[in-house]
Amino acid sequence: MKTFARWIVTACVIAMVSLHAADDPQLATLKAADDQRVAAIQAADAVKLGVSFSDELRYSHSTGAVDTKATYMDSIVSGKLFYVVYDYEERNFSFPAPGIALMTGRVHITANTPTGVSDGTLVFLAVWREEKGTWKFLAWQSCKLPAPAATK
Repeated sequence: MKTFARWIVTACVIAMVSLHAADDPQLATLKAADDQRVAAIQAADAVKLGVSFSDELRYSHSTGAVDTKATYMDSIVSGKLFYVVYDYEERNFSFPAPGIALMTGRVHITANTPTGVSDGTLVFLAVWREEKGTWKFLAWQSCKLPAPAATK
């Protein structure tokens, strides 16, 4: 019975935290900023990318290549890099310090790149920073997960 009671208490605490997080205006604003970033990437919209990205952006691709704001924007706007699919499987946010947000999760991405089509699921860590009252995308680091093993 004690185990069941602990489970109920734990479930209630998780539910309360989830409800609080869902009502958090800072979290809602950050999710909207990320949704706008993804839309700008898929639309190859230079103006919206410029608004979403911090001037200090450091984008580390799962291949190990690293871009700055200028080089990443150029590859997207020029069409060298085109995101066909950008679907989150999981997206979590935490706020370790005022004006800083960490975003972690899994995302399925299919992209046309200069070396061919890249398709896979990535785990990632992104950093957002509040700059002059607006959330800006500051950093990205990802790792491509291996393809699931074929079933016999």
